[in-house]
Amino acid sequence: MLNTKPNNDRIEELKTNGYQLDFGIVFENAFENYKKIALYAGLMLLVFSVLTVIVMMAGLISYIGIENLESFANKMKEFSQLKVMPLDVALPLNAGLILYSAIVTPFMAGFLKMADCGEKGEEFHVSTMFSYYKLPYLIHIIISVIIISLFGTGLAMLLEYSGLGFVGTVVTMLVSFLTFLSAPLIIFGNLDAIQAIQSSIIIVSKQPLTLLGLVIVAGIAAAVGIFGFCIGIFFTWPFMYSMTYTIYKTIVGIDEPSELKEVTETEN
Repeated sequence: MLNTKPNNDRIEELKTNGYQLDFGIVFENAFENYKKIALYAGLMLLVFSVLTVIVMMAGLISYIGIENLESFANKMKEFSQLKVMPLDVALPLNAGLILYSAIVTPFMAGFLKMADCGEKGEEFHVSTMFSYYKLPYLIHIIISVIIISLFGTGLAMLLEYSGLGFVGTVVTMLVSFLTFLSAPLIIFGNLDAIQAIQSSIIIVSKQPLTLLGLVIVAGIAAAVGIFGFCIGIFFTWPFMYSMTYTIYKTIVGIDEPSELKEVTETEN
């Protein structure tokens, strides 16, 4: 069982009594945090994206063969023009996306660690990005990603095949919004996957409009980088992680130390 008592007390209090959140203060603090990590985080995101594209292209070519690339591209173009993708294509495609998310999300959580280091004035390195590829963080992050993705994607597909594609899109976005604090609740709050998802939903639902406003404004600010020859997006997108970190820190707070104990650890 995870050692979660200090954070659980605070989280249970938030669930019961709610909390106050000042939009301006949170945004200002998030921006100050972003300035501390922007360059390094942007470089990490750029390198990661380039490597991901290379690996995915290499995997695709080895799977279908370079001689079949053109026919594959044409088939994907045909599918993109359909209102509803065939089920035999949609299922493996979404399964692949869920698997990809489960693999890379611990890396993306490293940006939250970087934001934490920046906030505390601590140094961060490339190794910081791999902080959560270790137990018990890894297993809980992966489980949370799979649960959230299966629920959101499954419900969206069900609505889409029922002729309610727009509603499905809204539902997917709603699920993502309600659970966006799951990762920090795992890595800073010392919760397991189920606890983190449940707590995120309750905490976000206490101040949905303020949090939605912060997420939307952060998203717009992060997307501005696309106008900088597109490459700028890699250096503005980390603002989303600074915002998530600041929201969590403002609402829940971060205990010291924030290291989880091993799940298999025997209680004294």
